[in-house]
Amino acid sequence: MRLSVSLFIIFITFKFFSNLGAQSGVIELEEAVRENSGALPIAIESTSSSILSYSRQVFGLHGGYRVVTTNESVFRFSLELSGTNSVKLSIFQGSENNAVYTSTFKGDDLEHAVCLACDCAVEYTSKDIGFFAGKLSFVVKKHRTSEIYISDLLFTKVRAVTSDRSFAMGPSWSPDGTKLLYTTYHKSGFPDIYLMDLSAGVRQAIANFKGTNNGAQFSPDGSRIAMTLSGSGNAELYTSNQNGRELRRLTNNNSLETSPSWSPDGQSIVYASDAPGRPQLFVASATGGARRRLPTNISRYCAEPDWNPRNSSQITFTAAVNGGFQIALYDAKLQSSKIISNLKGSAVEPTWLNDGRHIILTERLDGRTRLMLLDSFSGQLVALHKASLGDACEASFVY
Repeated sequence: MRLSVSLFIIFITFKFFSNLGAQSGVIELEEAVRENSGALPIAIESTSSSILSYSRQVFGLHGGYRVVTTNESVFRFSLELSGTNSVKLSIFQGSENNAVYTSTFKGDDLEHAVCLACDCAVEYTSKDIGFFAGKLSFVVKKHRTSEIYISDLLFTKVRAVTSDRSFAMGPSWSPDGTKLLYTTYHKSGFPDIYLMDLSAGVRQAIANFKGTNNGAQFSPDGSRIAMTLSGSGNAELYTSNQNGRELRRLTNNNSLETSPSWSPDGQSIVYASDAPGRPQLFVASATGGARRRLPTNISRYCAEPDWNPRNSSQITFTAAVNGGFQIALYDAKLQSSKIISNLKGSAVEPTWLNDGRHIILTERLDGRTRLMLLDSFSGQLVALHKASLGDACEASFVY
């Protein structure tokens, strides 16, 4: 017999939260970016008020930039309409009137074109790559059900991709952004893993074995899927091909394994296991074999790991701290961890953006959840959406 919903949540997903005081250290998108000495001062110019307003909001997401007046800026970004859904970017340095860089970007719509141009501006003026034109998938909980949604980072284009009036969780993008993996109780009444092709508008169950099927994640090249299955009587890690076939079992023990995340090269998988008694992080080869425990040495509860896509020595995860939960960062080179969020509510479910600098997390406060963007360098936190959206959580990002 399959596990009940409550047992599944308690014993398999390790998602335990605390409701603590009011929020602090958070800015809304409409507000100015917090002052920070490490931020690059930039000016943004446009004859279009809509482009100007939107690009200011875009750069408000990035803790590495501070929008100032022209006289105070190191760089000036000029963004002008250049045909249908096209934007011309010109970058000026200091008081120079000759552009040091010029290019035109065509997007799916005008907002997308602005994001592409701003991403290019980030890449030109820093060591980072841009993330503004990426997209999110996430869970929204309403009326005792949860559905999978997708959106841009500014939440101007939000839409539900499931409407099953059931319980859906754990969406995860394919590397090319055309497909979604997720777990749903739809149809069977038990947690099954589905693969949705967004372009074709079709979905299929790829893991509907007895027990629980959850935590599915594509490998970086999209050829394999890591997941947790409990058909053997215990939650173990498996991999399969992109269609859920060619199953390979990676773990075989009496503990519970969950939340697999691939290394950037696709050779290893980090995951949480309660083998020590409480959840801690372990790494295993993606082809099987011995596992090793990561010396996080920061909390008796470490779960929900996510491997940095650009820095293979870094893994972010959720750690129990002072009666709640915060986001932590483990660095393999230093063999140590540090807490990088500071919410009075709980911060959980971290996932890296493509730049390996920013992290989407879920804030849990007074029984409500929302998605936030954390700059792991500056510590800036930005609330991504309004409470009217509903309780959003479990984000996945793709560029």
